[in-house]
This record gives sequence, structure tokens and C-alpha cells, in this order.
Amino acid sequence: MVVNFLAFAIPFFLFFIGLEYLISKKNGKNYFKFSSSVANLNIGIVERLTDLFVAGSFYFFYDYLHQNFALFNIKAIWWQWLLLLLATDFLWYWYHRFGHEINLFWGFHVVHHTSEEFNYTAATRITFFQSFVRTLFWAILPIIGFPAEMITTILLIHGTYPFFTHTQTIGKLGWLEYIIVTPSHHRVHHANNEAYLDKNFGDIFIFWDKIFGTYAEEKEEATFGLTKQLQSYSLLWQHFHFLVELFYAVIGERGLVNKLKMLFGSPTKFDPALRSRLEKTFLSKHKVSAKSSRFKNYIVGQMVLSLAFLFCLLLFGEYLSISLKILTTTFLFVTAVNCGAILEQKRWVFYLEIIRLLIVFVSFYEYFPIQTINLAIGLAIYYLLFDLDLYKKANQQYLKYIYGN
Repeated sequence: MVVNFLAFAIPFFLFFIGLEYLISKKNGKNYFKFSSSVANLNIGIVERLTDLFVAGSFYFFYDYLHQNFALFNIKAIWWQWLLLLLATDFLWYWYHRFGHEINLFWGFHVVHHTSEEFNYTAATRITFFQSFVRTLFWAILPIIGFPAEMITTILLIHGTYPFFTHTQTIGKLGWLEYIIVTPSHHRVHHANNEAYLDKNFGDIFIFWDKIFGTYAEEKEEATFGLTKQLQSYSLLWQHFHFLVELFYAVIGERGLVNKLKMLFGSPTKFDPALRSRLEKTFLSKHKVSAKSSRFKNYIVGQMVLSLAFLFCLLLFGEYLSISLKILTTTFLFVTAVNCGAILEQKRWVFYLEIIRLLIVFVSFYEYFPIQTINLAIGLAIYYLLFDLDLYKKANQQYLKYIYGN
């Protein structure tokens, strides 16, 4: 049996998230907030889903560049592994720094910083945008001469280590503070304190920041999130809010030069009032006031189901058809959107439930030809779509169940 053992990263990281939660509670610290943690994990789930389809292509991209454009023939000996790790982290530093200093790149990276809490769930806030952008930075590595096998191995290490720097449960680490990026360093990076803005861009090694003048030591207590907090748990708005803002800012400028200046200018010069105006346009006002905590239990159930599905999808992906992968991915994506909408107590979440039911029906119809189940699901969907009275009653009961009276 061929399985993808990288799927075990999910229970691995969930174990440490749970451990951090227990330690913080034992120490009387409130490092976790339900809605924010769920929003963080939702983004992580979506990122893993996109990796299912695109991560393998990065290897072939590096291999193509190495086969056709490599300047040197580097071998996998110990000191060249170390050299590759340093080169990878150096390129990350500049990718990360540009991600904070250039509006276009900030639009891809800002998702990672919108969380107002700082714990291991915040480490999962990685978007597929970032995967593509940083791959372009790392593309120089195979051109230098590093084989794709070495690069992908180092990137696994480079992608795992930063997870452990997203915590408040670990203090300063003595002499290690001078060499590697520690949780103390990364708390500074995620803070919105004036003294900490645009500091500590390193991923594994901190000396890049000291060399290039972007280092700051943790002194005052950090507060986390954006300088203008997003105040939204919508999966889509968290991903696209700054790109939408940037689009409107660019079209509002006169002349090509001014438009390019806005596109590649600094986020520090960006008008923060633009977001408030766009929120009135793009964010739905159709909310309810939840009178029970049942919706939290419902979301927890959806998260457990999603993580279990994602684990199986990654583990046994080799045995699944592309259509079943797409259906499962779509189901998990709609579930992530649904969880974000329920967190914001939107009234239109019932539409998403119908979409999820449709996906289940299509999956059963194609892969599990159990006629009674297919007939039951099909009839339920038909009457929900075309019987207005039944739809209204089902919608009302659903909202009552989720949010209370």
C-alpha cells in the first residue's frame, strides 16, 4: 500500500496545539480564543487542500530549472546541505521582508498576520498565494545548482520549524537567541506595537535581521494582529480583503506611474480608512444575535469532520480519482467558508448547507450506488430547492438550531 506519510503532519501539529492549550490553561493564561482559533485552522485546512494539487508541481519546477539552467553540479554532501539551508533562509528573509514592505506582496502575506491571538493555530495561517510567491524566490536555488531532491528536503525542515515559534508559552532561550529565530523573536514580528513593526523577518536564523538592521528584542509585552484589526472571521474576506483594497486604491490613482507606485509602494503609506468603506460594500449585514452556544459545538463537529476527511484525503490520495479529490476538496472548502460564516452569525449559511448536501449527493451517486440513499438525498435537495414553504421552514429550523431562538 502506497500512502502519503506527510498526512501525519496533521495529527502531529494538532498534538502540539492541544498540548499548548493545556499548558496555557494550567498556567492561567488565555492564549486561545474560540473564534480566532477556528478561523486560523480553517485557513490551514484550505492551504493543505491546495497543496494536494500543486505541491508536487513545485518539485518538477525546481527539477526543470536544475536540469536546464544549473550553473554548478552540487552534490549532497554535509557542508552543501548546510549551505543550502543558509541560502534557503536568506532568500526567505528577503521574500518575507518584501512581503511586509511592498503592497502587492503584503496582499499575499497579510493573511498570516490577521490573527489577534498568537499560538500554534496562528502558525497554520498560510495561504496558497504565499506558496507560489516564495517558490519564485527559491527558484534561484536550482539555477545555482542545488538538485530538486535537496531543495524539497530542506523545504520540509524549513516549513516545520517556524510552527514552533508561534507560541507565548516559551520564554527566552538564552544563547540560542543570538543564532536562531525563537518564539520571543517571532512574537515581536507578529506584534502591532509601534516599536516592533516590520522587525525580525528571519525564519530559522535571526542573524539576517541583525545584519540588515531589522532586528528588535522583545522588551515590552506584545499585542498581536494588524495595526487596524480586521474584525472578520470570513474565510474569503481574510484572504482577499487587502487585495480588494489594493485594487480600488490602484484604480483610484491617475496615470500609470502613480498606479505602479501604489501597487509596489509601502503598506505604511496605505490609507487605512479604505477598508471601512469597502467593508460596507462587500460584507453582508444579514446577521443574527446568537442566544446559545450551540453553534460553537456545531463548528467543533465540522472542524473534527474536516480534519478527519483532510487526513484521509492526503493519506490515501494515490488511490482516489481526480473527480473524487475535487468533490472532497470542494466539500471541505465550502465547510471552511460555512464555519467562518457561522462564527459571524450570518443568516445565509443555510445556502452553504444545501451546497454541501449537493456535493454529498453527487459523490454518493457516482461512487456509492446505494439507490435508497441516493433517492433520499435527491428528494431532500429537490424539495429544498423548489418547495418554497419547505425551504423557509427548513431554513428557520436550521437557524434556530444553530443560533437559538
